[in-house]
Amino acid sequence: MKFLKLFLLLFVIQTQAQQGGMWIPSLLKGMNETEMKNLGMKMSVKEIYDVNNSSIKDAVPHFNGGCTSEVISPKGLILTNHHCGYSQIQSHSTVENDYLTKGFWAYKMEDELPNENLTVTFIIKIEDVTTAVLNGTTGLTNEVDKQKKIQENISALSNSLPKENWQENKIRTFYEGNQYMLFVTETFSDVRLVGAPPTSIGKFGSDTDNWVWPRHTGDFSLFRIYADKNNRPAKYSKDNVPYTPKHFLPISLDGVAEDDFTLVFGYPGKTNEYLPAVAIEQIVNELNPAKIEIRDKALKVADGFMRKDNAIKIQYASKYASIANYWKKWIGETQGLKKSNAVAIKKDAEMAFQQKIVKVGKEKEYGTLLADFEKNYNAIAPYAVAREYFMEIVLRNTEMLSTAYKLYQLEQVYNARGEQAFNDRKTNLINGLADFYKNFNAAVDEKVFEQLIELYATKSSKQFLPQSLVNVNPKNLAAEVYSKSKLKDYNSLKQLLSGDAKTVVSNLNADPGFKLVKELGEIYAKEIAPKYDEINLNITALQRTYMKAQLELNTDSRIFPDANSTLRVTYGKVKGYEPKDATLYEPVTYLEGVMEKYVPGDYEFDVPSKLVELYKTKDYGAYSENGKMPVNFIGTNHTTGGNSGSPALDAYGNLIGLNFDRVWEGTMSDIYYDPSICRNIMVDIRYVLFIMDKYAGANNLISELKLVHPKKKNAAKKK
Repeated sequence: MKFLKLFLLLFVIQTQAQQGGMWIPSLLKGMNETEMKNLGMKMSVKEIYDVNNSSIKDAVPHFNGGCTSEVISPKGLILTNHHCGYSQIQSHSTVENDYLTKGFWAYKMEDELPNENLTVTFIIKIEDVTTAVLNGTTGLTNEVDKQKKIQENISALSNSLPKENWQENKIRTFYEGNQYMLFVTETFSDVRLVGAPPTSIGKFGSDTDNWVWPRHTGDFSLFRIYADKNNRPAKYSKDNVPYTPKHFLPISLDGVAEDDFTLVFGYPGKTNEYLPAVAIEQIVNELNPAKIEIRDKALKVADGFMRKDNAIKIQYASKYASIANYWKKWIGETQGLKKSNAVAIKKDAEMAFQQKIVKVGKEKEYGTLLADFEKNYNAIAPYAVAREYFMEIVLRNTEMLSTAYKLYQLEQVYNARGEQAFNDRKTNLINGLADFYKNFNAAVDEKVFEQLIELYATKSSKQFLPQSLVNVNPKNLAAEVYSKSKLKDYNSLKQLLSGDAKTVVSNLNADPGFKLVKELGEIYAKEIAPKYDEINLNITALQRTYMKAQLELNTDSRIFPDANSTLRVTYGKVKGYEPKDATLYEPVTYLEGVMEKYVPGDYEFDVPSKLVELYKTKDYGAYSENGKMPVNFIGTNHTTGGNSGSPALDAYGNLIGLNFDRVWEGTMSDIYYDPSICRNIMVDIRYVLFIMDKYAGANNLISELKLVHPKKKNAAKKK
């Protein structure tokens, strides 16, 4: 019996070990290919990544630096999430012509809408340049000197390594500075909005359902890449033509089933999978609680205004979603880290790591690593918490304060570099803030300020609190600042910034909003940031050595590099899960679930009448499964922010879904991946097609696509 239990345990560990990880697509040959084949993949790794021939990597561009997209037609049509294209949809929306509420569809190319500052970037080639980047650093013991030399090498290599003149060389670090990779990229800036469902479909469930399963969201939007006549990147021009891709993704109409292989390709933003236990304890007990409380208060204020005023709802829709996204993520992350006993598991692993160091005689190189981590994380704690209060309250969630901080930086430019630099920065600032003020509401921001400045005064460390916030009355301070400051509207801001540099600086220092931020900013710059940066540099060096030790002492382990917004592959299976006792979640949701949640007129759960009618008549076209319309599904793919919009591919490389979220219980996967509860959430591609075809009638777009039946085709072959 003991043997059977041991066998089952080993079997489970081996099966789970095949999933999780964010792998560099140029390095899949070997262990990763074997694992993917064992999970059911039928294509070769050369079909995923190939420098000399078209491959799937050529159909997966980075979308605007923060999301992923995929090319789905020979005419440069790309698919991404609704929330990734949200700001573009919002920018074209007005109260009279509200594309957020009604949706948008271009039924001919002339109707496609250009978007200023929107880009997509393709990876042309990936190459290891570690030796060249680390050249000349071996004898350097000072961390500042070492980083300076590395940056010099990166700059020189970026400028000298071969590329076409319309391409760019980007060098990124992996394994905490133990490896460096070159990415040759190609960026297109003429990207036009083609289609988007109404928010009631694209954001169905809104913030209530965010990070939650079961999910029923049609989170997609469509854009098109335009190029010059040579198919190269070009600024917007009426003469530009649809981009002809090296590869575009065929779309499977066969759907998914439990245990089907899934591959997600994309640009995950940032993970910290190799943090020591002491760092995770600090996140769970100090940093996350502070950030959650701040955003909770800001969101409640904004929500109250948005529910009463449609104009404010449009103004704040994108900002609210952005703030709420990580607020809820941090809540789930904290719960998941506690539920999975991540700290205890890390401590056990660290004990084994310490024993291995002794066993192989590496005490001199690595023996004090864990003790040094403990010392430095304890030292950084008060500065890290103070930093979060400053970042969250001054720079992120109170808009007048964040504007005032930009003006504080403007004054610093004048003091450091003189009037000409000041005037240049001032002009750019005035021009850049024009769009900001279109979506700024002083009444909303005043109430946010009132709530958050109270937190700053009562919850942040007293040693970093300016005198003006000691025993402050938040309501009175808010009334004074927002009634007297010239930062509350664009015209008064421009008036404040008119005149020569001395006049502007003098006027700024008389403004109550500016004066408060200057106080906070100077304390941050003099007392918080320098000490935080000093200790954090020590931690960075320790983390690099710790990672080097892990790679050196665990040569047979699956050690993948943390995410850093570079192109990665993650593979797994369609899989349900058990979040808690006596609760089992199936892996696929259907349109029935949308109608079960449907609340007419509700901010989050309303749906268009046409969708209701299509449901009642079961008019699903070729996209249904056993008379039901699939909406979302989940898998074991290891994803994070940046994977939004990533293609979910089947065993043959066909598009089956569109990644857009993770389950709440598994959001701790940025720090600790647990295959039993970590799940990514994807829109079923058949729901995307159903909305495009049956709901929007966008047959012009459907006709561009290559629709395939891989399961039926292979079933026929077996017969």
